[in-house]
Amino acid sequence: MTQRDAVFPPARHALYERHRYSPAIRSNGFLFVSGQVGSLEDGSPEPDLQSQVRLAFNNLNAILDAAGCSFDDAVDVTVFMVDPQATFETIWEVVPEFWGQAPYPTITAVGVTWLAGFRFEIKVIARLPENT
Repeated sequence: MTQRDAVFPPARHALYERHRYSPAIRSNGFLFVSGQVGSLEDGSPEPDLQSQVRLAFNNLNAILDAAGCSFDDAVDVTVFMVDPQATFETIWEVVPEFWGQAPYPTITAVGVTWLAGFRFEIKVIARLPENT
């Protein structure tokens, strides 16, 4: 079996070790990033929804940065929202702060009933720059 080329951000190693997953894996010129939530240092959810979304993007951006890329390199995005009918507008007020300029990545939004106490999660596939 080929060794996985895992990417870890500078912090949050205990979270990944405790739950036994990698934050991201490099493969064939792409970076596959695990779903990121707006967790505080202790792993608990940020209570305010908009702050939770910002923190999820910040956690995502830390992983992208550790891999030598940015959200501008994202080609496919999946977001998960608990009760999207009630939360979509509140969440989407924050997204433009991080989304960048057109052309935008593809997106799939999924309504879910449970995210372990969180209300928003984002995962991406990003194209790695040629030199990484």
